Amino acid sequence: MSVDPDRLRDTVNYLREVRPIDPEEIQEYFENPPHPAVVTQALRDAAFDLSLVEQANGTFVPASDEPVSPPGWSPERLPETYEHVVADELVGRFGANWHIGDSGDDLREAIRRLKADYYHGNPVEYDETAALGYAIYHLPDYYAAMGYVLDDLAETGRLPRTLRVLDIGAGVGGPALALHDYLEAAADGEILVDYHALEPSPAGPILEDLLAETGPNFHTTVHRETAEAFDPESLGEVDLLSFCNVLSELDDPAATAERYLQSVAEDGTLLAMAPADLETSTGLREVERTLTPPDSDVSVYSPTLRLWPNEAPSDRGWSFDTRPDIEPPHLQTRLEKGLAESEKRMDDDGRARDAENAFRKTSVQFSYSLLRPDGERRVVVRASEKRHAKAKEMDRHVSSRVDLLTVKLSPDLSRQGEGEQAYGADPNPLFKVGDGSEQVEQYAVLTRESGLNSDLREAPYGAVLSFENVLVLWNDDEEAHNLVVDGETVVDLVAT
Repeated sequence: MSVDPDRLRDTVNYLREVRPIDPEEIQEYFENPPHPAVVTQALRDAAFDLSLVEQANGTFVPASDEPVSPPGWSPERLPETYEHVVADELVGRFGANWHIGDSGDDLREAIRRLKADYYHGNPVEYDETAALGYAIYHLPDYYAAMGYVLDDLAETGRLPRTLRVLDIGAGVGGPALALHDYLEAAADGEILVDYHALEPSPAGPILEDLLAETGPNFHTTVHRETAEAFDPESLGEVDLLSFCNVLSELDDPAATAERYLQSVAEDGTLLAMAPADLETSTGLREVERTLTPPDSDVSVYSPTLRLWPNEAPSDRGWSFDTRPDIEPPHLQTRLEKGLAESEKRMDDDGRARDAENAFRKTSVQFSYSLLRPDGERRVVVRASEKRHAKAKEMDRHVSSRVDLLTVKLSPDLSRQGEGEQAYGADPNPLFKVGDGSEQVEQYAVLTRESGLNSDLREAPYGAVLSFENVLVLWNDDEEAHNLVVDGETVVDLVAT
């Protein structure tokens, strides 16, 4: 027996401000009372439209409009519940010994190919084995990274506990699971999410099984369509539009993101994330810059703030954040143990052995962008022509000392393996910075730390910093400006 939706809505609206909605009670408001279980399912199906949250006792209460506060996100590992789902998928396809023999070899080769494709910027193609390899290798770090990006919105009260989400290229679901767990922790379970994922690849069934582990108020729908084919207007306005680790796989990422941006609510957010490697990170920044020209109403909310009105950067734009490592899940260590010692050494054909821990992914490094149609910025501070040198005009200040306002856009690159390759093995702490007008790369080099400039090292990624009396030099090797922070330089944290 079905439930009359109009009657259901009228009844809910009548009772919602009086007492919790009890399916056993409101069945009596219908001429032909349906079974309470039918009413419960009807309430679940209409929960987002009716703005109702299901409680543990089976009743429904009005959803809150309040935003969430940061829950102290710092995962040490992927929750075992999710790891068990992937393990069941592996056993179901390959058997209990999935990590050895041909299946283990195939999974390891899929991970090797995945890493190589990302590194070289090649299109990533998935079959079922590749999707499972992706889940083993990337589910944990993508899960961790998403929560840190959500902090950026929650810290300023811009992450509601009631929201409609459209997740483009959701993969096996690392960011989606993080969104669920983040909101649950931040709101004590009092959330209401209408989550829609686009995932046409063989990762879709894995995603659906993992989403089945989410709570009753995280309503999920997986659309097996490509981003190019799907019509976002079919969902109405979305509060959070997510492009996580997928932009590099789209034929025309900027055009696709621009089309989907039209579906974001005025006070909503486009969240884009990418691995920290050069190709995917700078590709993300190219999309960001295409969507936010100087005359656009859409703003870069964070982290690459534009501190000068009517300016936009045009440097390479390689910027990423680093957070604490996570523990490798049992699936990664098991796959690694399944690799025979003979495969780790040079074989008769001259095949190079895998690097140590080649099938573990414990580092959490990522690039991200948050865009807002309402023009909001995480930090409202602006640079002043009377007080600050502009990055765009830094050539005129080479060999001089200047004052400036800038944003910290990297961890210490002197400690990064990637940094040694890309920026030279400088023994001094080295940080990418920018004010949103830079035409070439800018790096702050800490040559002599003191109590007056320690904020450069200690400030978090995305923080706005004030530099006083910093020496500007030109670096021929990197074709970049070096801002030398020495004993005569003062660095102050302006805003985070």
